[in-house]
Parts: sequence; C-alpha cells; structure tokens
Amino acid sequence: MQPTSDLEVPQLKAKTFRCMGTVISLTVPVAPGERSAAAEEALTDATGAVERLFQELDARFSLYRTESEASRLARRELTLRAASQDFRDRYAEAAQWRLLTEGAFTPERPDGVPDLSGLVKGFAIKEAGAALQSLGLGDWCLNAGGDVLATGSPIAGSRASWQAGIVDPEDRTTLIAAYPLGGGTGVGALATSGSAERGDHIWTSGAGVSAFRQVSVAAADIVTADVLATAVVAGGVPMLNRATSGWDVEVLAIRNDGGILATQGFRA
Repeated sequence: MQPTSDLEVPQLKAKTFRCMGTVISLTVPVAPGERSAAAEEALTDATGAVERLFQELDARFSLYRTESEASRLARRELTLRAASQDFRDRYAEAAQWRLLTEGAFTPERPDGVPDLSGLVKGFAIKEAGAALQSLGLGDWCLNAGGDVLATGSPIAGSRASWQAGIVDPEDRTTLIAAYPLGGGTGVGALATSGSAERGDHIWTSGAGVSAFRQVSVAAADIVTADVLATAVVAGGVPMLNRATSGWDVEVLAIRNDGGILATQGFRA
C-alpha cells in the first residue's frame, strides 16, 4: 500500500503475521511529533487484536486444520445442524450470497462438503476493522493476501487516500493498476480473486474454464468485494454483468487472453 499526497510523504509503521495461508499486514501513519515508542506500542496492541481474531476464525473454519469444525463436517463427524452458532451464521450468510449471485458463489464444494473459505477471510477482515475502530484507530490499512480494507488517511488529519495496488497476473512483480481507498473516496475495500496467485481453486458455474484469470472488485465493504470477486471468476461475463448492475461496485476483470474489462472507476 502506498499513500497519495501532493503535500508531504507520511511516515508509516506496519506489522505483519501469517494466518489463513497468507500474510496479513496492518499499516498505520505516525503523526508528526508522536513518540516512536508510543506508536509502536499502539500498533503492537492493534495487530495482536487482529491476529487473535484471525486465528480464532481459522481454527473454526479452516479445512486444513484437522480438528476444526469445517474438517469435522467434511469427515461427517458433525452435522451442520449440530455445528456452532457462529458456523451456522456464516453458512447462512454464504447461502444468501448464493441466492444473490444465482449460484455463482456457493458455500459448498462440488462434493457437497461445506466450504466457507470464500467468505471467511472477508468476514475476518470486516471484524478486524470493527475491532480497530473500537480501539479508537481512525487511520489504518489492513491487507490480507491482497484483500484490502482501509479507512482514514496515511496522513493523519488529511483527505489523502491509500492506494491499493493490483498485481499483473502475468508478472507478479508488476502492478497493473491502483485504486484509491479511504481518504475522501467513500470506498474502503478492494478484493482480488483468480488463479494467478493460488492456481485454479474456484469452481466455475456450469462447464468449462472461467473466462477470467483475475478479478478485482472495489466496494464499500470487504465482504461484498470479496464475494463478488470470487463470483465473477466463477460465473464469467454473465456474473460480471449482474455484479455491476446489482451492486455499487467497481470491477477490473482480466481475461485469460490478456484482455481487460473495467468499469469507469478503474478506467479513471
């Protein structure tokens, strides 16, 4: 993440940790005159709160953890009806998204096993954002494997925006675009889905391969951005049209042949 400002280059502090198979980073600005030790302590406390939240959700929903609820459901040792209220709530939320996306987003694998990985990371970012606000932090950027939620500014007290970079799927060392978050934009979330980073891990609607190699969605909230990015990869052009007509979002979709489809917000 990089800030935008014509006036000054801000000082930023960041901390990272690993969870849900990716790197999560929290970045905050350091106000002029702020004591370095105080800023470091505040960032450490905030990052600890975020990490605990991610770890708790991963322990419940990860299919890579053998003793998680998700794994017990996959092994048929637990029924959905007997699962925790938290699990059932997230499943119900994912099922609602299945209806809204006409099946492009689904809470199950093709074999019928509940798999909420397409929802849980976005939910974790959303809950982490609420935790940061409860701690009194007004300027921060949270990045979980390229899914970004930001509020305020990298320069405390200004309207400068954070810039979320979108990686070129053909060259992971190059940015193909950037999108402003926070600041005065009113848009706080950006999520990217596709096969470039993790290989093919999204089940497409119907037969065949997805028309898109990578899809980025900017929205007011991270769950909407995350779910719709996945849904467009899975549902192709018909889902892209539904997303842009049914939600207040901006979309950048990269075809398998390298062609790009972009809404006005990304073209600007």
